[in-house]
Order: sequence, then structure tokens, then C-alpha cells
Amino acid sequence: MEKEDILTVLRTAFPADVLETSAPFGDPVALVRPASLLEIMTFLKAGPRGFTMLLDLTCVDYPDRPERFEMVYHVFALEGCRRLRLKASLPAADPSIASLSGLWKNADWLEREVYDMFGVRFEGHPNLQRLFMYDGFEGHPLRKDYPLRRRQPRLPMRPES
Repeated sequence: MEKEDILTVLRTAFPADVLETSAPFGDPVALVRPASLLEIMTFLKAGPRGFTMLLDLTCVDYPDRPERFEMVYHVFALEGCRRLRLKASLPAADPSIASLSGLWKNADWLEREVYDMFGVRFEGHPNLQRLFMYDGFEGHPLRKDYPLRRRQPRLPMRPES
């Protein structure tokens, strides 16, 4: 299956859920509805499509857009050495999307990182808690409106053992 082919396959299989497609620099990219992400990823991983690896997932903050957050997923098919990027836009008020940790084990920590840094919730995640910041940390430091010099609550010192 050629790079351009996978976009045709996606548009055919999910006509209402694939909002737009492109291939900048030859890399296929699809913008999908957040509600159908898990179904689309399951479809891509299964059978002849063979996108068996989740290389990365991250979030981009666009504070001036109504759908402020954009989730970005990079998947890879070993056969044919093919890459695909999927994106899903999330609202500023309640950024949440389905967890992919049931499909790919590495999604667990990647989703926790996005949750910690951007505040995006992953529905169905088995252990959604902060990964880098401590539990009392207020806010999400990679959001573009996070104040650079914000002071955080101090933690009580642990007694020496």
C-alpha cells in the first residue's frame, strides 16, 4: 500500500470521521474526529494496514483557536516502512480523548506526559496521574498561557531517616 493510498483507505472507511487529509513533504496526515480516534487506530493497527507501532503522541496548544488543543499521533507500519500522522482537535474547556493504552503499551506513559504537561484527559486510561510534576503542582506548564514565573506551593520537607 502506497503512502497516498492509506489516506484514500481512511476516507473510504470513515467518510464522516476523517475531516481532512494532506501529504506535506510526502508524509500522509489525517485530521479525525476525536470521538472516532480509538476506532480508527484499531482499524489501522489490524489486518493488512499493519500500523503496528505507535511511535509518539503529543499535544500542541493553539490558544487562539476555539479547539485549542491538537493531539498528534505518529504510527508506523514495519512492512513497507510507512508512517502516518493523525491529528484530533480538542476544545479548551474540556480537553479529553480516548486512551490508546489498550492498543499500545507505550501510550500509557506518553498519555500521562500529555496529561501532566497540557491537562488533556484520556478516557479509559488505567493510571492517569502526573508523570513529571509532583501531585501538588498547580497548572500545566506546557500550556502557552502558563506564567513563566509562577510560584508553586511548597512541599513539606521529609524527615531524614
